[in-house]
Amino acid sequence: MKQRTPLYVALATLTAGSTGAFAQDDRLPAAGQIEEVTVYAQRREQTVADVPISITAYSGDLLERANIVELDAVSDITPGLVIQEQSPNNPGFVIRGITSDSGSSQAAPRVSVYYNGVDVSRSRGSYFELFDIERIEVVKGPQATLFGTAASVGAVSVYTARPQEELAGSLTLNAGNYNARLARGYVTGGSDLLQARLAFQYRERDGFIDNIAGSPASQNPDGFRQNDMQGIERTALRPSLRFTPTDDLSIDFVYTWEENDDTGTSFKNGLYAPTGGDTSPFSFVELSGSPFSEAALGKADLGIEREVEDYNLRIEWQPTERLTLTSISAWREFESLEVFDADGTQAWFLEFGEDAEGEQFNQELRAVYTGDRFTTILGANYFDEEGSQRVPFSSEESIFLNCLGVLPVDFACVEPDGRVNLLTPLLSGGLVEVLPYESEFANYGENEILSAFADVTWAVNDDLELTAGLRYIDETRESGFSAIAPNSTILGFLGLNQPLLPVVNTDGVIVSADGSFDDWLPRFNALWRMSDNTNLYATVSKGRRADVIDVVAATDAAGNPVADVTEVPAEIVWNYELGAKGSSADRRVSYTVSLFYQDYSDFQVTLQDDAGNFFTANAGSATNLGVEADVRALLGASVELFANMAWIDAEIDDDASNGTLAGNRFRLQPEWTASTGLFLDHPLAGDMKLTGSLVYSWRSEVFFEPENAPIAGLPIEEDAYGLLNARLGIANPGQGWELSVFASNLLDEEYLVDAGNTGGSFGNPTFVAGPPLFWGVQLDYDFGAY
Repeated sequence: MKQRTPLYVALATLTAGSTGAFAQDDRLPAAGQIEEVTVYAQRREQTVADVPISITAYSGDLLERANIVELDAVSDITPGLVIQEQSPNNPGFVIRGITSDSGSSQAAPRVSVYYNGVDVSRSRGSYFELFDIERIEVVKGPQATLFGTAASVGAVSVYTARPQEELAGSLTLNAGNYNARLARGYVTGGSDLLQARLAFQYRERDGFIDNIAGSPASQNPDGFRQNDMQGIERTALRPSLRFTPTDDLSIDFVYTWEENDDTGTSFKNGLYAPTGGDTSPFSFVELSGSPFSEAALGKADLGIEREVEDYNLRIEWQPTERLTLTSISAWREFESLEVFDADGTQAWFLEFGEDAEGEQFNQELRAVYTGDRFTTILGANYFDEEGSQRVPFSSEESIFLNCLGVLPVDFACVEPDGRVNLLTPLLSGGLVEVLPYESEFANYGENEILSAFADVTWAVNDDLELTAGLRYIDETRESGFSAIAPNSTILGFLGLNQPLLPVVNTDGVIVSADGSFDDWLPRFNALWRMSDNTNLYATVSKGRRADVIDVVAATDAAGNPVADVTEVPAEIVWNYELGAKGSSADRRVSYTVSLFYQDYSDFQVTLQDDAGNFFTANAGSATNLGVEADVRALLGASVELFANMAWIDAEIDDDASNGTLAGNRFRLQPEWTASTGLFLDHPLAGDMKLTGSLVYSWRSEVFFEPENAPIAGLPIEEDAYGLLNARLGIANPGQGWELSVFASNLLDEEYLVDAGNTGGSFGNPTFVAGPPLFWGVQLDYDFGAY
């Protein structure tokens, strides 16, 4: 059967930026020592300590033992990383204060999310389930030289487990509160020529925010019962093959299919309460959606329907002992439809959908030559993607205009008793009961990027290594926009011939613009092995977020739609960093510390216009100063303690030339983050073991919008909070089973994961509650050869 990894090996990856005993010929840990971790961040296998950049790595075994099944939980134990998962359709990745979460097809990501060596950073396609994972690497600071332009501030790389020759497998089942259920597992085996692996995961959970829309307490007239919010149903399947015709050649093919059918996000209005309720984000909601949701928005109920397919072919050939040639070919496509109640009330006010589609192709060729003193990496990459984001909108005209305060009447949007003021009968003198309004707008993007890179490391002597790298990129970007936006009937009566939302109607015709750009992206690193137990490093690197061709529609003199183009220049960052990685002489204590300074020009921010359309703007210059540190210690053979922290002072420069955002903190980035905890693996009588983990994570105040300002008098921020997660189990490794109980947010802390949102652009800020206490029982069973 598959043995569980001992504590000093499995848990060594908790904060793998720290490693001891750096000699190349002494990497196997003795009992009770912290193992060095092998990573691939520099496109070749190295221990973390030999990589002169800030990196944290986790093994798949650690993820399972810590009960981490979603990417956002990884950030709870990673200094300098914040992952906000509002939904699988809208994840936000924040590294060292810089957020990458724009769903627009016209804007480029800032943080590279890599899946089996391929960039999958496009926001609506970047989320995936964590199951049967080999390792995760989090690299901080600009990594454009080796990772590409999307890694302007860092990268998150996930590698799935490979097939193996021995027959092995596992099955995990768990159940918990909110009717949570999970099943996952894998089976693998083969011959010395061909190996195969099949991994799967299915999990579901009821929503934790009750939605009374359609219930007897609701004013919804059609009686349709919406689902409770924040529920999930996610299915994933991953078959893979590994062909090894010779010792020097390996061919790996991985296919991944995932489907999400979640009940949607609980946007809760901060101004108007549901029927019989209050405005607390943590109590029930009354999100009715649109009576015409299926026709207008694409599906009848609120929620998310999302499907992702990924094909990955990796060929690695080692014609000589010193030379390795690698080819990675990948295709990825996604379709995602989310219907959401953006106003967060029972009113038929701001009912939106988001129908996003995307496909991409990536081809990379790479050669790594390892000499006595020089290691050289040469490569080329071709990346092509196209995507669209269609945003349908549905409302009732009198409700929309009344809730915005446009009508010359004095009626509340929603009365204290929960009644919605429908004013169409009053305005029409009783001739019309209701005035449905439907429109849509869409953005499009098509990008083609060619790049070539070279990276050379010179071992000056046994203690000093110097690295210089350079990537040249040449990109062509095309952006488009379309809208179907009929004029409002009520506004027409008021003498205004225009749609409800302030967009130019193109009758579905796409207006577009394109441009070509290029740049050089260097990096310089130095690594000094100061002693057998301490490494120091320094790095200077340049990052770049691509130019944005922001296209909306305008009209020419004849009234025909034309492209209204704003070209936002590329965001440039220079990163300067010093760091140390070390351990005690007996390798029972390890630590890392890094100090960095980042200087931004043409800093790009994502804003939202009066139509609810997100766009990219130039906020000028910005700076980012920070410190990250972690420490680990083994206590005996059974317990490992860890602690880490990050202080990040990230803000737009307080200069008048930077406009209204000058002096503001970066959104979604706390000034302080910290986590601490322990992992337990204690032998009992016979073959039995007691296993467990206890992890506490804490974050200081965070702003959710670039403006750092209240909306309608309500703060768009979250105060400091902490979360406690725990797991305790009993296992028999000899028989291959483990039974455990687990809990996340054990203290049932109330906190927000988002605020403001689309409703905030219309003066109605909404708030999204974080998950409450989740608990459950889990059974793991492993089988296979020793």
